[in-house]
This record gives sequence, structure tokens and C-alpha cells, in this order.
Amino acid sequence: MSIFYESRYASSPQAVKQYDTAQLRAEFLIDNLMKKGEIALTYSHYDRYIAGSAVPISPLKLETIDPLKALYFLERRELGVINVGAKGSVEVDGTSYELGHKDALYIGSGNKEVIFKSDDPENPALFYLNSAPAHTQHPIKKVSLAEANKLQLGTMETANHRTVNQMIIGGIVTTCQLQMGMTELRPGSVWNTMPAHVHDRRMEVYFYLDIPENQAVCHFMGQPQETRHIWMNNHQAVISPPWSIHSGSGTSNYTFIWGMAGENLDYGDMDVAKITDLR
Repeated sequence: MSIFYESRYASSPQAVKQYDTAQLRAEFLIDNLMKKGEIALTYSHYDRYIAGSAVPISPLKLETIDPLKALYFLERRELGVINVGAKGSVEVDGTSYELGHKDALYIGSGNKEVIFKSDDPENPALFYLNSAPAHTQHPIKKVSLAEANKLQLGTMETANHRTVNQMIIGGIVTTCQLQMGMTELRPGSVWNTMPAHVHDRRMEVYFYLDIPENQAVCHFMGQPQETRHIWMNNHQAVISPPWSIHSGSGTSNYTFIWGMAGENLDYGDMDVAKITDLR
């Protein structure tokens, strides 16, 4: 079998205050991604969100997993895919969609067969996957990096100059609740999502990539008055609960993919935490 999954249960902010480093990483860090020839999934009980990866050396079919109690994976779910590797394709019920480096694909619920392929098995595609429950079906849509809605945020002076590429988001793709995009930090900038904020009405997962060899990102989480940190390496993801900030600072510039689901789809729906109020 080439598909593996694990489940993560929700943790209260009161409980997380007592976690040591090992437990914090065990609860929130996803460190089994981008394994050749495998589909790896983490099923979170925060909004029933799934984050994972598919690295096809030969074609990989997305099968259902036991927690879904479904006949097929997308029976009651929608799926977002972003390719962070070499060229590949995603075949959905017989129709193939070519994805280049950093291209995205949205697949609505009700599609029965999803197959991941690499153009060159020696230089495979690296598909990053996010999935959320869906109550209705929306059309499949590809969004290239060039087609993303681009926001220029931050400044070099505050070391957070970055380009936010909105890809699977309202105005570009119609979804039930899933949203995904990619933020690229400019050379010389290291802070992402600063000032930090909390999404009380939805959860989020960050996937870090383009981290140079021998460099790392320190991801900050927790309530604004009770923050914690997790050191992240390339191609690792971290679960961010609705009550938690989600921000990071690297020893070099890098890229991260954000994905979220929950109560509403308003991108600006957030409760900002002042930098000087963080503890």
C-alpha cells in the first residue's frame, strides 16, 4: 500500500501551556511529507482538515482512508494541490491536468478517481495536498503561479517584505471552505505574518519550503499572551489551531504554503495581535 495516514486530536490552549518540546512537536508538527513513492496524510480534528503529500515515481491513486468512512476520498471532501517539485500531472476521473512548479489545482467533491503522476520519475513532482469537508460540488480549476492574485506586504526595514500569492481563494476559485496560497519572502526578509493574528473562526496549516540547506525556520504558535515555538525544516508542515497565532522567522528567506478552513471565507477575517503585546 502506498498511502499512509495518521490522526491528530484537538488540544485546548490550557493543555498546550503544559507541553514540553517533544509533546508540542508530536501534536502539531507534520514531518513525514514528500516521501518518494508514497501518499502521506495527516487527519486533524481541527475542522477535519487533512494535510499531506504525494510523490509519484509511478502513478499514485488517492484512496479513501478509514476516518472518512467514505466510498472514495472526495465523496464528501474538496482537495487543493500545489506542486512544489518538477513537472507532473493530476488525473481526475480520466481528465489530466498538467502542473508545473508552484502551480495549483482545486478539485471539488464528488470526483471519484484522483491519480498523481510525474513527467520524469528521476525528477518527480512533489504534490502538497490540503483537504476539507465539502457540502456541495464545485468545478475543478487549475491556477498557475502567474495567475495568482499577488499582494505585496511588509518592508525590508522590518524584515518581512513578502509576496502573498492567493491561489485557491474566493474571486479566483469557488470552494466550500478550503483556501490555499503561497507566500514568498524576499531575500533579506525572514518574518512571515507579522504582525501576528488569530483566526478564531478557522484553523490553518503552514507548509515550509525553499528553506536552504543548513537553515531553518522558527514557527511561533500559541495564544498571543502564551506563545510557544517549533523549529521547522524544509518540507515540514505545522497545524495551527483556531486559538493560536501562526508566524515564523527564518535564518534565511523561504516560502510557505498556507491552507485554511472553517467558519467563513473572508481572507481579512482575523484578530490582530500587536507586536508589543506578544508574550
